[in-house]
Amino acid sequence: MVGHSRGLPIPRVAKPGRQPYTRSVEKRVDYVLVGGGLQNGLIALALLDRSPQVKVVLVEREPTLGGNHTWCFHSCDVPARARSWMDPLVVASWPEYEVRFPELRRLVHQPYEAITSERFAEVVSRQLASAPGCAVVTGVAAANVAAGRVVLEDGRAFAGWVVDARGPDPVATLDGAGFQKFVGLEVELTSPARITRPVVMEARVPQLDGYRFLYILPFAPDRMLVEDTYFSDDPRLDSSLVRRRIHDYLASCGLEPSRVVREEAGVLPMPWRGPIPAPVSEPFVAGVRGGWFHPGTGYSLPVAARVADLFARHAPEPPPARELAALRHRVHRQARFARFLNWMLFRAVEPDQRWRILQRFYRLPEETIARFYALETTACDRARVVVGRPPRGLRIPLP
Repeated sequence: MVGHSRGLPIPRVAKPGRQPYTRSVEKRVDYVLVGGGLQNGLIALALLDRSPQVKVVLVEREPTLGGNHTWCFHSCDVPARARSWMDPLVVASWPEYEVRFPELRRLVHQPYEAITSERFAEVVSRQLASAPGCAVVTGVAAANVAAGRVVLEDGRAFAGWVVDARGPDPVATLDGAGFQKFVGLEVELTSPARITRPVVMEARVPQLDGYRFLYILPFAPDRMLVEDTYFSDDPRLDSSLVRRRIHDYLASCGLEPSRVVREEAGVLPMPWRGPIPAPVSEPFVAGVRGGWFHPGTGYSLPVAARVADLFARHAPEPPPARELAALRHRVHRQARFARFLNWMLFRAVEPDQRWRILQRFYRLPEETIARFYALETTACDRARVVVGRPPRGLRIPLP
């Protein structure tokens, strides 16, 4: 994989059975981060970058941090001051990306970058293991998460400012949402491919189960990630069927995998209504669980980076509640527009015509596209998105 750091030292990580803490004593730190996914990993890196003496414990119930993901973002999504702690996570970057629709093929001249969960786990674990007073605890879940205190299932307890980012509730329980579901295969090819830049949407494929497109990241001439993605009304995902479709697509492009390096799959909510996130308080509920994500794309990194940047600016002290509340207000004000677009996509357009909505979107100015992904749209951007000739396939009048 391009840019992948081989040979990094193996971090010392606290694991069940080899605990450096006394079970009967509560360990006092500055921050207790519950959940070892993207949001808390970024918070940890940002805190240590700004205040190296800060004491952080990161708790993850799984054996490793980061799960099994590929996180992508546009370079302009991330504050410039965050690059010092974000750059070590990036495994590949490209100066532009491409979209392909039945009636449109376009290059978008916006730098695009990728982070893998493997690199994420390496960097976050190494940084915390090497920082005095910090630790990563994996393989054990939190039994009780409360303001100022976290108790683990093995009896250990940590006191500090608590951030709860343990992931979303099951999407199948959501009402008023469509679903972005996907299976991705990272493959090594028997011969180099001609694809040299990301294809964010390859929609010139049969439109099945709603809006279907392929998402392609070329990490090297003979190595790429191919995700078969659906904007569907149904959260059920037949991974074996979608896996076969990916192989069929590769064969149609004259590409033959020599092996599958890794597989990932997911079902993300695309809500158009739902409960309003709880007020900012402690424990601070972060990540997707707290509604800190882009409801129209599933992209979570731009918002996660902004939250982490806010933490860094006040380290080693917790961020003021008023600033967290102000950031939440800005994010969810933007999210309301994305939710309206989800309603239009899933309720106002015939499923096999949804691609026309996305094709129309990608005719907009590049700056408008970039601000939409970053959840920073202006009033002018929102007007450009919704004003104009309605796309074919509209089945009910807009409200």
